[in-house]
Amino acid sequence: MTDLAGGVEEYLAALRAERGLAANTVAAYRRDLAQYRTVVEDGAAVAVDAVSPAMVDRFVSWLGGQGWSAATVARKIAAVRGLHRFLVAEDLTEVDAAGSVEAPRRTPSLPKALAVDQVGALLEAPDPSTRLGLRDRAMLEFMYASGARVAETVGLAVEDLDLEAGTALVTGKGSRQRVVPLGRHAVAAIERYLPVRLDPRRDRPDPGWLFLNARGARLTRQGVFLVVRRHGVRAGIDPSRLSPHVLRHSAATHMVEGGADLRTVQEILGHASISTTQIYTRVSPQYLLEVFVTSHPRGR
Repeated sequence: MTDLAGGVEEYLAALRAERGLAANTVAAYRRDLAQYRTVVEDGAAVAVDAVSPAMVDRFVSWLGGQGWSAATVARKIAAVRGLHRFLVAEDLTEVDAAGSVEAPRRTPSLPKALAVDQVGALLEAPDPSTRLGLRDRAMLEFMYASGARVAETVGLAVEDLDLEAGTALVTGKGSRQRVVPLGRHAVAAIERYLPVRLDPRRDRPDPGWLFLNARGARLTRQGVFLVVRRHGVRAGIDPSRLSPHVLRHSAATHMVEGGADLRTVQEILGHASISTTQIYTRVSPQYLLEVFVTSHPRGR
């Protein structure tokens, strides 16, 4: 008989092997389900077929008292529902204890986007007379041009670049790959950075990653965050309004405001669903007005 702890481990292993989820995503599932087990088990092991809807409801009630946002609560409930669907599918239990649980409704939040001139100031902030300045300029230009996530940025290898074509191959969530455009500004910045990229490594082997830290090792996610914040301060941008994710939002927003169709933006950003991309149309009422005026028979 499988206990809940064992069921969770089997579920996480399936997420890695069958769905190909990224390590960070699986780690988030693990944390959420560890909280679930703590509440349900209450100090004693519980068999998976002994978990009742009342136990799941107790966890949901517990979540409601933690002060988390609706989005966070919904994510944790989704992890629990996915676990119990898996347990039923694998014949580890006959009853889906979480089948009747509903996640709280979420109101989509508007992405925070920088103004175009703010992004311009951010991109100009790094000092081009230093190796790290050249790296930072190349990285910021890449992130803004492609709308890449942090994990996609630190995971970018030199061999993923096609500077002649002005594109890069990035690996996103679930190990899905896509080709993103770079644009001439990002290409030029990367070309200026490449000759000094390996300066700190001397005779050591090339690690392959495009963006390296001061010691010549792979740049970390935290390193990217600090780079964005540091140059944001130099550009006069409020640090509380700036992060790598905000730069991604800004890229998407500016593409939509510039007239890009949502399907194209979806492909560039690597969104699995067009509904995720549609939120960017809510950022700019002016964009919606322009679309109405140019496309609706009675809009002129």
